[in-house]
Amino acid sequence: MCNVEIVEFNNELLEGIGSYCFRSKKKSSGYLNENKWLNNRFEEGLKYVQVIDNKKQVGFIEYTEAEYSSRAVHADGYLVIHCLWVSEVGKGYGTRLINICIEDAKKQAKKGVVVISNSKTSWAPSKEIFLKNDFQLIDTAPYDFELLVYQLCNEAEHPYFPNDWEDRLKKFNNLTILRSFQCPYVDIATENIIAGANKLNIPVKLIDFKDREELMELSPTPYGIFSVIYKG
Repeated sequence: MCNVEIVEFNNELLEGIGSYCFRSKKKSSGYLNENKWLNNRFEEGLKYVQVIDNKKQVGFIEYTEAEYSSRAVHADGYLVIHCLWVSEVGKGYGTRLINICIEDAKKQAKKGVVVISNSKTSWAPSKEIFLKNDFQLIDTAPYDFELLVYQLCNEAEHPYFPNDWEDRLKKFNNLTILRSFQCPYVDIATENIIAGANKLNIPVKLIDFKDREELMELSPTPYGIFSVIYKG
């Protein structure tokens, strides 16, 4: 892996090289919205790290302190991994990126690192690579969401999911989209839902989360940044 570079992004690199996900559509509103979101989050301490192999982007990890995370999980004192994605498996890219996050958690004297996985959707990281790197499954939520933790302090309180998911659904009767722009695919997913709803003459309510507090209160799943609710 002598030609592999690990690059931690800042505002300048993001402007020059660009984020990796959705990279072929750099003029799309989803891509632009995500870059704007990332630029604002850098000020909160978010880390966005890419793997570059022979000058080619091949993977990335994005993580931040739980207090600023866009995942609906109670994990104060932990780092939360939002995304982990690599273009080729079997080359150690993923493990290398996970270890960078773990080492950062140690430097920051965090309690550990958490990640939310879901085997039924590609919108969340797969749990297998985390289990191979000593993460433990500690909680579950409806719709196949799972919470995994890498504990750095044995005495620390374990992270956990909220337990009022059904009550959250009852707040919405009409077709409602709840979102944040942490992911570039949120924009096109929103367009697809609205297009389908318009054909069926179903009105759509759109809620853009203002901050983490609102996300933690309203999000009907742990994923946090994109949910669609209709009649419960």
